[in-house]
Amino acid sequence: MRQNARNGDAGTRPEALAGQPAGDGPLARHTLRAEMLIVLALSLGASAVSSLISFIGAATRPGGLKDKAATLNPSHAPGRPWLDLAWQLFGIATALVPVLLVVHLLTREGAGPRAIGFDRTRPGSDLARGALVAAAIGGTGLAFYLAAQAAGFNLTVVPERLPDVWWKIPVLIGSAVQNAVVEEVIVVGYLLRRLGQLGWTPAAALAASAVLRGSYHLYQGIGGLVGNMVMGVVFVLLYRRWGRVGPLVAAHALIDVVAFVGYALLAGKVPWLPTA
Repeated sequence: MRQNARNGDAGTRPEALAGQPAGDGPLARHTLRAEMLIVLALSLGASAVSSLISFIGAATRPGGLKDKAATLNPSHAPGRPWLDLAWQLFGIATALVPVLLVVHLLTREGAGPRAIGFDRTRPGSDLARGALVAAAIGGTGLAFYLAAQAAGFNLTVVPERLPDVWWKIPVLIGSAVQNAVVEEVIVVGYLLRRLGQLGWTPAAALAASAVLRGSYHLYQGIGGLVGNMVMGVVFVLLYRRWGRVGPLVAAHALIDVVAFVGYALLAGKVPWLPTA
């Protein structure tokens, strides 16, 4: 895909930034590799391992995958709404810590979050592009999930099991935004930059990002793995064209908001939506 010549406001293609040498000696390259592995171990790399274990557990239990459920936003203190709210906010806040680490590492590098387009310089453009991507991917993703679940390749995904209290919808929106920020900043912006600095080819970096995205969705089943790998390829190509993760964060957040809030409003009320 033809690259856009701009990277945010920096005036440099993402590949040019990502391909900068890691340093003059093997120590600098080794340091960057260790840094990247630590960031992943603290975030989505650990989620990928957890997802694999969860999938093995579901696949080896009697019955088909579609008869089992994967709950995304469960209650952490049933019957105690204020304590539950505290746990929900704690979970959202702590999940964002690896993003703060990435921002710190990029800033220490001298690039800052603007190097990956994670800034507020183009909010209107980012939101507009994100909305278009969400509209294109959201409907296709839902259709793919329903087909995979009906065919027995996917668990029944339960986007939320929160109590019907005043903070339910705000927490679901916060969870959606948190997911979007963590995934797009780490799996697209940060990972592609570091892999480029380590000498990976663009094709290999794209494959690594897409496989990682699919792997931490494996808890949903084979459909979750494949569907998110495809989404990962699309998002990497868009990032390379636009030079910004901002639109991807907006798109991902909108997709998850519709999924979480839509399930909360429609579960048990429409026949086509699987519930557990």
